[in-house]
Amino acid sequence: MQLYPYLLILFNYRFCPEIYIGEQGHLIQTCWGYKHRAKNRVHEWIKGGLNDILVPVESFHLNYMFQSVIRHNERFDFDRIPAVVELCWQAGADVQEENLNSSSWNLEAASERLPETEDLLPEDLASTANKTLTAWETLRSGVEKLLLVYPVKVCKYCSEVHVGPSGHKARLCGVFKYEGWKGAHFWMKAKVDNLVPPKIVWRRRPQDPPVLVDERKDFYGRVPAVLDLCSKAGAIVPKKYNCMMKMQGLSGPPNNKFFGITREQ
Repeated sequence: MQLYPYLLILFNYRFCPEIYIGEQGHLIQTCWGYKHRAKNRVHEWIKGGLNDILVPVESFHLNYMFQSVIRHNERFDFDRIPAVVELCWQAGADVQEENLNSSSWNLEAASERLPETEDLLPEDLASTANKTLTAWETLRSGVEKLLLVYPVKVCKYCSEVHVGPSGHKARLCGVFKYEGWKGAHFWMKAKVDNLVPPKIVWRRRPQDPPVLVDERKDFYGRVPAVLDLCSKAGAIVPKKYNCMMKMQGLSGPPNNKFFGITREQ
């Protein structure tokens, strides 16, 4: 993904997964704090990377779809690869053998080998943005269709995904305090967002202030991070996202009287 070094991606330090695409972070108080022990805190921003936009979702690579269930003591006997790759492999995609092991998947390392984008002409950057957005839309659409045919499970209490007719028995959930890291997963049917997380971010519009503030957060748009990044680079955004973007919406409460009620900014 050649676009993300061109724009400054900001995200909160290790205790919060929220990211923001822009030259400086917003002031919206949505930080959870360490282990969700705090609420409504202002974020502390540092520079982000590719994995903050395209969130890696891994699953166990099975020898074949209907093999026996992976038990807890067998969890290290199976490679962990991207869940989308595992789904496509089980659906019959011709995936090279070297791409079916854990050591071959490192998005951050791969992105460092990409050519610099700072010297791209605006039209070249816009073309790359459009291709990236189209590829992301195609990926999500394809995964959605495959999920209608091939069984994929997701844990109800955490983000663990398993591609296969039944979940594994590796006790890695930890949703219950008394179980710690030894909790068993509670499996349910997965959706496309579980395999390709949209990573929703706040989006600044032309009518918004230079830095988004907490008091007006109800007026701001929220869109997938890939869409926000590509649109800032010149991509044409599909109309189906207009409602999420709130392009024509107000940037704050209006300064007028409505049915006898005075609203002030």
